[in-house]
Amino acid sequence: MAHPVLDLPVTLSARTTIASGIVQFEFTAQNDAVLPVAEAGAHIRIQVPNGEERQYSLCQGPDTTDRYIIVVKYEADGKGGSRSLIDDSQVGDPFMISAPINDFPLTGNPSRYVFIAGGIGITPLYSMIQTLIQTSTKPWKLYYLSRHAEETAFLDELGSSEFRGKVTLHHSEGKADNRFDLWPVLEQPKGAYLYCCGPRALMEEVRDMSGHWSPSSVHFEDFGASDAAHQPDDQPFEVQIKGQEDVITVGTDQTLLEALAKYGLDVPSSCESGTCGTCRCDLLKGEGDHRDLVLSEQEQERYIMPCVSRALSPRLVIGLPE
Repeated sequence: MAHPVLDLPVTLSARTTIASGIVQFEFTAQNDAVLPVAEAGAHIRIQVPNGEERQYSLCQGPDTTDRYIIVVKYEADGKGGSRSLIDDSQVGDPFMISAPINDFPLTGNPSRYVFIAGGIGITPLYSMIQTLIQTSTKPWKLYYLSRHAEETAFLDELGSSEFRGKVTLHHSEGKADNRFDLWPVLEQPKGAYLYCCGPRALMEEVRDMSGHWSPSSVHFEDFGASDAAHQPDDQPFEVQIKGQEDVITVGTDQTLLEALAKYGLDVPSSCESGTCGTCRCDLLKGEGDHRDLVLSEQEQERYIMPCVSRALSPRLVIGLPE
């Protein structure tokens, strides 16, 4: 599966610590080049100093066209991308990035918008809010959940008087009995569109509570940050492609999408976290172990997201996207 091409040379022009363990980076184009337009919800893919590639949401509004702004949380227990970017980069360093990709666009014509952010998941939603403020009269509300105030990005901005009545900030302080109750927010859709970004547990909670919403009005994003694709009790299974006799084995240490790619089948993909829907395949036979946040219960009978989902039956028969 092909990742976006990193063919845009940029320079790290500024970096600022904006909360505990959270750093804002600004990149400008090299050689007086013009940066491609970035719409709300878009992200870029970047090669960090240790050579790995990561993708991060863009945080600027539509009035910021001369630079790209991302916000990165230091993940001490992560795979090393955020640590490398924060620990090993300095202002003036060159980077290679992709043009903006948007699997999480601000779309439709709802009566209002509801945004739910968990931790660093605020980043694409912050861009959306800036866009609505500058270009729309649609009402919106943000529910921003984090563990501690000092670890909350954009805390001062979103806590200012201009956002009073529009932004709810909640800090759990790590206490289970201090969780924010989202049911009153989601109980009555009333023509709203819902956008949620944050830890997998939060998004699954929101998905469960918004099951009565129209599927087209509910949108999720986590940029591959979850571990939904791999669980300790995963078992190998087989997959067969419609119209082909060969059988492909999907190992416990690989996703269905990875197994298809290894076999030479290039399935379109983007988020690789079960949130964008790009890699959707027809599910023709077998029982899927659905781990995405895109398909409704009815759609799960006909489709499967190979980037994260697996099989509950020994074999699946699938049809690839045309």
